Amino acid sequence: MITTRSMLQWWIMSELRPIRSNEDYENALTLLKQLWGAPDGSPEADKLDILATLIDAYEASHYPIDLPDPIDAILFRMEQQGLSRKDLEPILGSRGRIAEILNPRRSLSK
Repeated sequence: MITTRSMLQWWIMSELRPIRSNEDYENALTLLKQLWGAPDGSPEADKLDILATLIDAYEASHYPIDLPDPIDAILFRMEQQGLSRKDLEPILGSRGRIAEILNPRRSLSK
């Protein structure tokens, strides 16, 4: 039976390979947890850095995260920081302009 420890030891000694399947991805996450906290500069820490990059690439292609609606993002950030519409006046201008932007009557320019 393959244990997590033997899998980790095998992986540390083997070459890294791309993550091509969900099973590869799950195994990579298990190994990432085992390597977490490895001392800086150690072979394990180097493998951790590489593995994290492989996991990130797999997640980006298989579990993409869409960008939020810009207005929703502004409102969310305002809520997080406890800001009111009045707090936006120095940045966006008058209350009327802020209302136009936040109440989708006015489009945001890029």
